[in-house]
Amino acid sequence: MRFRIRKCPKCGRYTLKEVCPVCGEKTKVAHPPRFSPEDPYGEYRRRWKREVLGIGRKEK
Repeated sequence: MRFRIRKCPKCGRYTLKEVCPVCGEKTKVAHPPRFSPEDPYGEYRRRWKREVLGIGRKEK
């Protein structure tokens, strides 16, 4: 098992624990997901982002 540093979204402190020892909020992994050129879900993520942000698709 690899330990990954985690960050509390509420107070911004870094820890290795699942729950922030300062405020008790659940922590999140501070590292971005690993990049892969063959990203199987990239199309869906980009489509969702366009819908949420209201950005139109660029025409070729």
